[in-house]
Amino acid sequence: MIFAPRTNRSQLWLALLIASTTMLLLLAAMLWLQTRPVRMHDLHLAEGEKLRCVSYAPYHRPGQTPLLEDTRIEREQIAADLAALAKITDCVRLYSIDQGLEHVPELARPLGLKVLLGAWIGYEKTKNARELERAIALANANADVVRALIVGNEVLLRRERTEDEMRELIRHAKAHAKVPVTYADVWEFWTRHDSLANEVDFVTVHILPFWEDEPVDIELALQHVAETRRHVGEHFAGKKILIGETGWPSAGRQREESKPSRVNQARYIREFVHRAHAEGWDYNLIEAIDQPWKRRLEGTVGGFWGMLDADSLEPKFPLAGAVAEREGVAGPVGGAAVGGVLAFLLATTGRRTRCLRASAIAAAGTLGGMITVLHWEHAHLAYRDALEWSLLGGVAALGALLPLTLARWHGEPVPATGRAARILRHGEPLRAKAGALGLLRGLLLFAAAVAALLLWVDPRYRDFPTLLYLVPAVVLGVVGWWRADTTRSEITLALVILIGVVARWSSEPANPQAVAWLLTGLALALPVLLVRSHQHEQRE
Repeated sequence: MIFAPRTNRSQLWLALLIASTTMLLLLAAMLWLQTRPVRMHDLHLAEGEKLRCVSYAPYHRPGQTPLLEDTRIEREQIAADLAALAKITDCVRLYSIDQGLEHVPELARPLGLKVLLGAWIGYEKTKNARELERAIALANANADVVRALIVGNEVLLRRERTEDEMRELIRHAKAHAKVPVTYADVWEFWTRHDSLANEVDFVTVHILPFWEDEPVDIELALQHVAETRRHVGEHFAGKKILIGETGWPSAGRQREESKPSRVNQARYIREFVHRAHAEGWDYNLIEAIDQPWKRRLEGTVGGFWGMLDADSLEPKFPLAGAVAEREGVAGPVGGAAVGGVLAFLLATTGRRTRCLRASAIAAAGTLGGMITVLHWEHAHLAYRDALEWSLLGGVAALGALLPLTLARWHGEPVPATGRAARILRHGEPLRAKAGALGLLRGLLLFAAAVAALLLWVDPRYRDFPTLLYLVPAVVLGVVGWWRADTTRSEITLALVILIGVVARWSSEPANPQAVAWLLTGLALALPVLLVRSHQHEQRE
């Protein structure tokens, strides 16, 4: 059914006031919940007891990444990192020995740290051979420090070498290394390639509830780990088992019922370590320090598995006591106040305006100010390079401009994108504010359509961009039902948004982030699709 656009301006401003205020209250409730301390199991280690082992990579400072071959981490930085880690763990796990990591065994020795030394195995056979020979030599030269040599990490999972090729590499290492030898992979791939167990001194399995094909809720995560550890132990009866990776991310995209958060990370680490020490499990936690570079491979969530902050090397959460998701709300509240005051002043310093209109615009500005700060916080976690800062930051700026543009608009019909551009180009002052609003609407519909399409077809490592489009959804959702024209192009964009958000939600209906994205997309798309345009007789 196609609805005729509404024309009562009082109803327009009332609807905007209600929509903006409702969203403000929902965000305020969310922030309040995030500041509430959550009680959980306190982890009390025995006197002198530490974490068994943690994964260590030194690429936590700005610009550092192992993806660039010429990266070199200074010895002094590694020494400082290990000194910080020696306070919480007895051991560090490495994944390669390049780019300065060859210094780790000698620097670990005076700190009393042991090392699980890793040789990186990938596509290039020549490079693999060189890496393995260097790793064997380094392990043999530091046999008092190196607990074991790990020949390859998730190589079978990545399909970079076959089972038979891994068998030969492991046999070569066993023949020449003076320390125990193992191979590390996710537990399913170990059970699929269980003949490799005959070649290693112990089996190193990764159990990551968050990354399972069927993601696990934090409430069931420890039970999942315990059941998987039991299954692996029974499958490889007689072999020692090392849980080579387990942990929980503190930020990023939710996967179905698996939610990354500081609270969930603290809960998982505390409960897992308590259970592991009680059960006598050997384990390695992933990971020691947040790794911003991993966002390039795994999205936002990849950069936030660390127990120590990347900048300060301070713990992200205590091992005892309640934990809150955020420390305070001064930023979002301040942003809301600035946005509301600015929008109100703009609304009341032009033509005479009614109290209802000024209140609605002030509420929209308050919402915009709060979301701008929240998005700024998210951008620092998620944006990886200048391109993302430019493109996504540009979309955020367009969204922030909406309430301010609205403050100079008095309810005139909003033209479709092409016509809005012509109005602005030809300088029609009486209609320019409606033209600016129409142009913003078209640009934001295009950006939202691209986002919905990408998240539909390639969702695994993409965040839900709800914060980017929340203000446009509220403002344009209201304006679209009352005073907006559309064209075929905008209808096409709205269809892409509708299909994209519904398809994404339908594959993970229990995910609150997917639900929020669905509602945001519907608010953007439905007015375009269901309200008959004032200018429907026009053709592009």
